[in-house]
Amino acid sequence: MHDAAGYNDGAGYDLVIRGSAVLTPGGIGPAEVGVRDGSIAAVVPLGTGLAGERLLELAGEEVLLPGLVDTHVHVNEPGRTEWEGFASATRAAAAGGITTLVDMPLNSIPPTVTVDALETKRACAEPQAAVDVGFWGGAVPGNAADLRPLHDAGVFGFKCFLVHSGVDEFPHLEPAEMEAVLAELKTFDALLIVHAEDPGKIQPTPAGSRYAGFLASRPPEAENTAVGRVIDAARRTGARAHILHLSSAEALPLIRAAKDDGVRLTAETCPHYLTLTAEEIPDGATAFKCCPPIRGEANREQLWAGLADGTIDCIVSDHSPSTSDLKDLVRGDFGVAWGGVSSLQLGLALIWTEGRSRGIPLERVLHWMSAAPAALAGLDRKGGIVPGKDADFAVFAPEETFTVDPPALQHRNPVTPYAGKRLTGVVRRTLLAGVDVDPAVPAGRLLHRGGA
Repeated sequence: MHDAAGYNDGAGYDLVIRGSAVLTPGGIGPAEVGVRDGSIAAVVPLGTGLAGERLLELAGEEVLLPGLVDTHVHVNEPGRTEWEGFASATRAAAAGGITTLVDMPLNSIPPTVTVDALETKRACAEPQAAVDVGFWGGAVPGNAADLRPLHDAGVFGFKCFLVHSGVDEFPHLEPAEMEAVLAELKTFDALLIVHAEDPGKIQPTPAGSRYAGFLASRPPEAENTAVGRVIDAARRTGARAHILHLSSAEALPLIRAAKDDGVRLTAETCPHYLTLTAEEIPDGATAFKCCPPIRGEANREQLWAGLADGTIDCIVSDHSPSTSDLKDLVRGDFGVAWGGVSSLQLGLALIWTEGRSRGIPLERVLHWMSAAPAALAGLDRKGGIVPGKDADFAVFAPEETFTVDPPALQHRNPVTPYAGKRLTGVVRRTLLAGVDVDPAVPAGRLLHRGGA
């Protein structure tokens, strides 16, 4: 790939990209893409001869992808910026080909449960964001009167927990409270995204280094029961609900049946559930701890089947970082370690490495990681190389390999269960609104529901 001096054919393109492999809704093939004022203005066959002020020609081994969209990222700023922060999170996103992320409402202080808290977050993000950033609101006990104002202020929907969230300032909803929130959100057609685990089915995490003990404390029944409650409440209210980070494949038939019945339900899963298995996690390896947990190999295979048949809609990171000491890496005690996996920068390579070994085409991977999450959040200008959408791209070398080196990642803390893992697929360049992402000159925009 190289940049070349361009010229103007009268169409006024700011940038023209030419390549033998461009991923459009019609598949991967040779094309030219014309960009004007940050938007895709033309997608035409290679050889048409579009011209503009700048020309980017892809190398023969490179594929032009739509920028990825990650709708499940814990940025944690303000309040716990030592865990991550907008500067480091958006750098990591760009390095992984992600051009849009939507920040979760908790782990920051204050949590995004009022309009004032939302504005605090936006003020932190605006001068630091290297990619585009949107925000989820939070639904917690006592903030029902804040939901409509947050919606009007531009959040993309609302997150709740049915189990302790891990931080006391973001309390969980009881099932009846969740249903009341759904009924309220139905009045303005907003989306509720749910961490679905039933606290009655969860045991205290036993102290010690055994992964098997932690896994047994959060059995599939905890997810299955909670998913059933979400489905029942969504059915009764007619509201939109989304199951976050699905781990238990046993819940797939419930989700499939609900969708077939017309319940307004979607579901996501994450790279760690699709690429890791409980059988391979060493005792004491607390970098693997997350909630709900990474389950066995047979479960993983069923999750892939759920993606293939459309029961699961999208793949997002659930990037939930913390400092190294909170992961208790030295002692390796699953009873005290923070539960969260850091993978924001690695998601595309993880899923492509696993997917290609299963014969899954790159187009399908990008649907799950770009178009589908964009659709979930209503980001109509994201998720595809199509005229009228934002000119957000990743230049991807699908055959190039690399070894995960935690200190070399852009994440603020070098903690990852993928350390030393050999992956296939390298993002060589990321463009936002037709311009190369430069972390030294943050140009990400703050996104609002219904528009930029």
